[in-house]
Amino acid sequence: MSSSSSSFSSSSSSALPHPLAAYGWDTGWEDEFAPFAARGLVPGRVVRVDRGQCDVVTPEGTVRADTEFVTPRDPLKVVCTGDWVAVDPPSADPRYVQAYLPRRTSFVRSTSSKRSEGQILAANVDHSIIAVSLAAELDLARIERFLALGWESGGQPVVVLTKSDLVPDATTLGHLVEDVETAAPGVTVLPVSSAAGDGVDVLAAVVSGGTSVLLGQSGAGKSTLANALAGADIMAVQTIRDVDGKGRHTTTTRNLIPLPGGGVLIDTPGLRGVGLWDAGTGVGQVFAEISELAERCRFHDCAHAAEPGCAVLAAVEDGTLPERRLDSYRKLIRENQRIVAKTDARARAEMRREWRLRSGEARTAVEIKRGRMR
Repeated sequence: MSSSSSSFSSSSSSALPHPLAAYGWDTGWEDEFAPFAARGLVPGRVVRVDRGQCDVVTPEGTVRADTEFVTPRDPLKVVCTGDWVAVDPPSADPRYVQAYLPRRTSFVRSTSSKRSEGQILAANVDHSIIAVSLAAELDLARIERFLALGWESGGQPVVVLTKSDLVPDATTLGHLVEDVETAAPGVTVLPVSSAAGDGVDVLAAVVSGGTSVLLGQSGAGKSTLANALAGADIMAVQTIRDVDGKGRHTTTTRNLIPLPGGGVLIDTPGLRGVGLWDAGTGVGQVFAEISELAERCRFHDCAHAAEPGCAVLAAVEDGTLPERRLDSYRKLIRENQRIVAKTDARARAEMRREWRLRSGEARTAVEIKRGRMR
């Protein structure tokens, strides 16, 4: 056994906390890593990925490693911020990430391209913090879109209404919170002012002890919120624009930050587009009341359009279900169905190409065996 492997074993068996415990290391990850430890590799968590290299926090500290061996053609399988990885020992030069451990959860969206590809934004997250600025008019449909992806990721969504100090009075703020709560059933909604410090301690308690990914549009105050949670000016923040009260986008990479109250935070660049990616389950959770109503429809395949005995349309008619919610639900369902169909079609096309390639190789092998080719 190598010296690095021996030191890892002794560290794990000692009474002292593991050096990576603050980053989320636990016995489950240790069990997953065991085969790599036997090879003398070092455990670590990716804190940043940038141009074929990544920063990995390891028991010896943060190291720079090459990602050549974990950059497959599938964009969902590339190494990502939040991944737990196996890195070459310190004696290696250069050092490579040799593999990453199976992800427990992942936050994925579809790319803005027309190639129907998914993009993984963060791995192994426990909370999806959706930052929404109160300096602008609330877009409930966009919040519902973020929530669908948040639920689908496997983490618990939390909506944070930033810049609450810009709201003129407590009554107005209460109404805004209630509006978001109607769009986010089962989700904690917290008004927060990073500038005044209001609500930051409550959010810190919610996300302590796990991994949280911070999401939202540019100008939502994510970097300022990240600094408030970290208790230090870790992320750069630009000045607020006087014309609309929004901050300009400063975060360009996804960064993993340890929090003083426990847990870690993955800050992400502002998202212009938030496309769904096979998020049918997430959409169902966002619109749980519609799913419950649908069980009472006369027809089990009711489209909630004009069918007789539709419990969903009846709820809209009597005012118990806002029509806006049904419209948003329909839009997200249609979008998700389109992306799933495109993804399935692409997968079938790739299978056909692989089949043709293998068939051609098989024919060539037969002809060589028969002596027709030299």
